[in-house]
Amino acid sequence: MTHLTHLRGDGTAFMVDVTEKSPTRREATAVGSVLCSPDTTLRLSQGMLPKGDALAVARIAGIAGAKKTADLLPLAHIIGVHAAEVDISIGEGNIDVSATVRAFERTGVEMEALTAVTLACLALVDMLKGIDRTVMISDCKIVHKSGGRSGEWHREEPQTGE
Repeated sequence: MTHLTHLRGDGTAFMVDVTEKSPTRREATAVGSVLCSPDTTLRLSQGMLPKGDALAVARIAGIAGAKKTADLLPLAHIIGVHAAEVDISIGEGNIDVSATVRAFERTGVEMEALTAVTLACLALVDMLKGIDRTVMISDCKIVHKSGGRSGEWHREEPQTGE
């Protein structure tokens, strides 16, 4: 890349013009984690939280976030999100969140997937912070995307122990 795509020659920001691009099927998956105490994840898995069903709240927050990305990120395009899935798995001291977003559009859905994961994680923090002040969000990132000019991409994770 020889230039920044959202900056004009004079350094001012602008929204990239995608009107001439053809719509294609786009998909992106992002992941993130909420780290907390093992006692907190035990209480979450047993449905013993004072604020109620944190998993349902987080899923809905993530889906809503995917649909509102352009309202939150000033240079993101308004797109029709055609599918948004948020999956959550509970570990021992961690809650892993995955979001996959699909659309048939002129631009990618990576920001929508990241927004979905981040808002789902934020909702979990909001639901858990009353019982665990150590909760924190970790490792939000895109792990897969497909469609558009650059095609298929998967994040290469470093092998452990090397």
